[in-house]
Amino acid sequence: MSTIPGAAQLFDELDKKLMVYLRDGRTLIGYLRSVDQFANLVLHRTIERIHVGNRYGDIDRGVFVIRGENVVLLGEIDDTKEEAATLEQVSIEEILEAQRVEQERRQEQEQLRARFMKERGLQYTAEIGPDDMY
Repeated sequence: MSTIPGAAQLFDELDKKLMVYLRDGRTLIGYLRSVDQFANLVLHRTIERIHVGNRYGDIDRGVFVIRGENVVLLGEIDDTKEEAATLEQVSIEEILEAQRVEQERRQEQEQLRARFMKERGLQYTAEIGPDDMY
């Protein structure tokens, strides 16, 4: 384990399978092939994993370059624990449809909250979304 602070610690993670959570809410899983002083990452054999409830779907993305400022969370994937997970894998079409339905449900809920608050003379500010992070 390196005692060097900052982005240099990422050199210990080279060629390991990592999960990267981005500011826009996406989750990427791939093998770390390169990193620089700004924590920019290059992932190889990358998939984008979409979760909705206890289901997930994977979209192949290949080689993926990630700007360091967009990384919120990064961690090594333990293949034995990943296989033991209780999540159900579904097709890309199914998970994208489930994601769309979930987003519509959230939008309707936000509209109801806004209308409820407005009827009572209160100002409503929507919850912080992925676009508002940072």
